[in-house]
Amino acid sequence: MMIDRRHIGHALPAFTVPVEAGRLRFFAKATGNTDAVYIDEAAARDAGHPNLPVPPTFLFCLEMEAPDPAALRTLLGIDYRRILHGEQQFAYHAMAFAGDMLRFEPRIADIYDKKGGALEFVRRETRVTNQHAALVAELTCLTVVRNG
Repeated sequence: MMIDRRHIGHALPAFTVPVEAGRLRFFAKATGNTDAVYIDEAAARDAGHPNLPVPPTFLFCLEMEAPDPAALRTLLGIDYRRILHGEQQFAYHAMAFAGDMLRFEPRIADIYDKKGGALEFVRRETRVTNQHAALVAELTCLTVVRNG
């Protein structure tokens, strides 16, 4: 069964996530980032930042904080056992820091198939803004669904 293309353009529920310093330190440790700017507030301030900066790929982790992480799969009727992670892209517009409140606004940007429908692709785009409504980043995630 093919994914219904009428969902192209559908906005998924927006949500807001606080950026916590402890999580940033944990992420730095987990990814092997030893730069003091990402671990120590004093080092971050000495580097000209108001607080610990958000490392580039951390926004992907915050996006997983959605109230219903399965909303896309549920809406489109996709069996999670048929899903592959296809691609992840980030376009950055402004830095984010510990203490910020980031708003994520995901929507289904495109749905298409290849190989005669054997593979379907769902492109999700998410706008991320901070508590001042400034655009921080645009995230793109491509989910691949195997049919058959």
